[in-house]
Amino acid sequence: MCNCGKKRTELKQKPHSANQIKVGVTHPPIQNRSAVLFQYTGNSGLSVVGNFTRKTYRFNFSGDVQSIDMNDARAMTSIPVLKRIG
Repeated sequence: MCNCGKKRTELKQKPHSANQIKVGVTHPPIQNRSAVLFQYTGNSGLSVVGNFTRKTYRFNFSGDVQSIDMNDARAMTSIPVLKRIG
């Protein structure tokens, strides 16, 4: 005959210390991801994938302004037809 009920009752009655309780993996805090504005100065459209977020940014026409995640902004400055405006 199973004695599972008795074991469950014993476990519920045992005091738990903070050292005995295992919590999941902790992650570093997410950085504040503020946006930076970029303006497209090329002649047609342009799609760019952010190197950090992997988000696709689409500039549809010359003068189009898009909000770029701060983590992607540094790489965007290396694209000659994108001008940081904010």
